[in-house]
Amino acid sequence: MTCIHPGVVESELANSITDPVAAEAMKAYRAIALRSDAIGRAVRFAIQQPEDVDVSEIVVRPTHAAH
Repeated sequence: MTCIHPGVVESELANSITDPVAAEAMKAYRAIALRSDAIGRAVRFAIQQPEDVDVSEIVVRPTHAAH
């Protein structure tokens, strides 16, 4: 089993926040959100390993790099 722990990821979920203060805070939090394909690449990396390699955990965190 491989556990993949993503950081903040772009999604439509934040668009449903109705509290104005929370919605504004989420904008700053999501400014460096990962694109969903970053998580897909992490999953692909884990499953492409040979049978004698166990990838137990992958932590995927955003950086401040532009995408």
